[in-house]
Amino acid sequence: MFREAFKQTSSGHFMRNTRILDWQQIFQSCAEKAKDPRIAQYYQHGMISGDTPLSDVEFVALDFETTGLNANKDDIISVGLVPFTIHRIYCKQSQHWVVKPKSKLDEESVIIHGITHSDVQTAPDLRRILESVLDALAGKVVVVHYKAIERQFMDKALHVRLNEGIQFPVVDTLAIEAQIQAQQNSGFWARLKGKKPGSVRLGKCRSRYGLPIYQPHHALTDALATAELLQAQIAYHFSPDTPINHIWE
Repeated sequence: MFREAFKQTSSGHFMRNTRILDWQQIFQSCAEKAKDPRIAQYYQHGMISGDTPLSDVEFVALDFETTGLNANKDDIISVGLVPFTIHRIYCKQSQHWVVKPKSKLDEESVIIHGITHSDVQTAPDLRRILESVLDALAGKVVVVHYKAIERQFMDKALHVRLNEGIQFPVVDTLAIEAQIQAQQNSGFWARLKGKKPGSVRLGKCRSRYGLPIYQPHHALTDALATAELLQAQIAYHFSPDTPINHIWE
């Protein structure tokens, strides 16, 4: 993963200077090495070319609620996903699952996400819904708000259950907003006026674009909120012709 600052073009759009990742090649290589048939099928579905314009990309917003923030000792307890493009959100195709974690729920996490011990007691293990999750992700570019959660937790959860992990490209709306905020609030005049980059929490990011307030910490609602945020970020700061490899990681 490589990340550098956005630059602003003469048209006012932001473009990122980045070392390009060839996710098509990565998927081909992973497909040859995958052992679990569900993971192999996911890779064999392939990935779009990095030069695909944003207007032609099929996205899926993905969000997890977890027992904590450490992927090495915590686990996934709910999964929400919402397919979308830069023009449309497909709410009828959205999906949500509560799953039984390998680690214990603690009181603090229950207060945050509201998922209780009784909720997970009869919930399926992630392995039972894995095929449905991977089918929903196949061929699409995953969109998250803070990639460390979804990437690390998914990879670790599969390592624990299947002895192999997973790789996939992500567009991180938090990283995009952080770089935009840094770009817009840097320089002499910004320092003189005391301007600082704003918060990159999901709700704060959405408020900058006039998006409605949603109750946080529900995987499906947060996935929808992330999808809407990326649509707004692209509309305000990018061109529909921008290649996907300028914003994926």
